[in-house]
Amino acid sequence: MELVPDLKRTICSLFEVHEDEGGVQRVITPLEYPGSTDNVVVRVRSRGKHLQIDENGEAALYATMQGGDVETDAIQRWAEDLKAGMRIELDDDEVIKANVKDHRLVAPYIFHVAAASQQLFALATSQKERSPNDFKERVAEVVREVCSTLQLPVQHNVELPIAGGLEADHLIGEVNHPTIPPLIVIAASSATRLLEAEVIHMQYRYTKQRGFVLAVAESEKVVGKKQFHRANYYTGKTVEFSAYDFGQLLREQLH
Repeated sequence: MELVPDLKRTICSLFEVHEDEGGVQRVITPLEYPGSTDNVVVRVRSRGKHLQIDENGEAALYATMQGGDVETDAIQRWAEDLKAGMRIELDDDEVIKANVKDHRLVAPYIFHVAAASQQLFALATSQKERSPNDFKERVAEVVREVCSTLQLPVQHNVELPIAGGLEADHLIGEVNHPTIPPLIVIAASSATRLLEAEVIHMQYRYTKQRGFVLAVAESEKVVGKKQFHRANYYTGKTVEFSAYDFGQLLREQLH
């Protein structure tokens, strides 16, 4: 069989390199996250006397959105081996990165970081599925009990008056109440649902509608540590579920 003519050019054409703000070079690679059509994207950034090559935390984000777990013992061991063998680190913000001083190492490490991104995604999503739980029902029980005690109206699974047709798990209070805005409760059992809470919050701010978005996550581990802490900047409030504490928070918010 005849070799492909100009193979070098053909391979190089599979990569896209874009100049972003701040001198960042964004490389869209032909590698994809397993089971999806999302390409692995690697950034090259100047960090003083060295260059940082990273994937911006997207591998962990995509894995979490697929129901994966990036905080298992298996991933911890993998990260330790990766750092020792390849000098590539999975940092506290769940970003895969490498630092180099020699410009000749940039291209090889773009491949290494992209491959590590695929590995992290595959490891995180290959864990056995969590057994079904009653998280949403436990949230609903607290909501019903508090609303009954305070004699407040509540609606469940309500489509909100914003673009995208997103729903609130619970809408507490009167939309036209003169002093207390309605409370929009989102039971976030996944990173995707937590992101929806952020979108709802931003839509309410953009359209200047009255409403306070309270996102309650099943746990920080389930939705992802990075996503959990970020959500507090993009919702009215985001908390980890505890029946007692959640009930107290609802009472305080609704008075």
